[in-house]
Amino acid sequence: MAQKNVDPLSKTAPTSLTLLGLGAMGAALARTWLAAGHSLTVWNRTAARAEPLAAQGATVAATAAEAVAANRLVVVCLLDDASVEEALDGVDLAGRDLVNLVTSTPGLARARAAWARERDARYLDGGIMAVPPMIGVPAAGPYVFYSGSQELFEEHRDTLAVPAATRFVGEDAGFAALYDVALLSAMYGMFAGVAHAFALIGKESVAPSDLAPLLTSWLQAMAGSAAQTAAQLESGDYTLGVVSNLAMQVAGTPTFLRTAEEQGVSPELLAPYFELMARRLAEGSGAEDLTGVIDLLRR
Repeated sequence: MAQKNVDPLSKTAPTSLTLLGLGAMGAALARTWLAAGHSLTVWNRTAARAEPLAAQGATVAATAAEAVAANRLVVVCLLDDASVEEALDGVDLAGRDLVNLVTSTPGLARARAAWARERDARYLDGGIMAVPPMIGVPAAGPYVFYSGSQELFEEHRDTLAVPAATRFVGEDAGFAALYDVALLSAMYGMFAGVAHAFALIGKESVAPSDLAPLLTSWLQAMAGSAAQTAAQLESGDYTLGVVSNLAMQVAGTPTFLRTAEEQGVSPELLAPYFELMARRLAEGSGAEDLTGVIDLLRR
């Protein structure tokens, strides 16, 4: 299903909603809705965290049940799925629209959606692609993946778009978590490469601030390869558009490992990927791109 995007801070008539959870992210969401004129009821296990929001106009509920009863639209931003289970245990959710922004897995999201349906509530799962300071700042580019009830999303998307842009990615409730973790997994892979790069220069008279802009521009240039990988996966032809084939790249890996040894740097961030490349080559796939490594991961 094509993504539907809505810009943050969209102009919409103020509505009433409930927010459960006032950690760093929850508090940022709350401040943004209040600043936009929305009527907000909040609840947090540690009541003191609600005091600054009460001063800004939020209604503070004594219990999660009281907060849920206050509004049809209920947004949850707690620590984890277990926290959601605990906070909403025994709470009447019938007729409520539950939007769960807790970082989760696809399987947990699907299970929580079924749990909500059993309680006569509509359900929408969300994956926040932002850190708290980005919330309510359109120029920072925050957005949230949403999946689950499209009817719920369409009805409340203007309100949901106030703190961050929205991207609806399908009626399968697990898709928001899947997109979220997929992007974050790629991010950590990038962080690993950056860490290795800085480690290599650690004993030399090379300033990290000199390497940083070179790293940034190089990684931006290489990021375009994701589109080619997608095309190869969809076509099934891993030789499509190949510039540096697998055989050539595997032949070059000893240089990276030798350099790490010379610089006194552990190869543990690079070695697992190089090993996968070598395994794929051993299967006779030397003319391919690196895309075949994905097949090894999926076995």
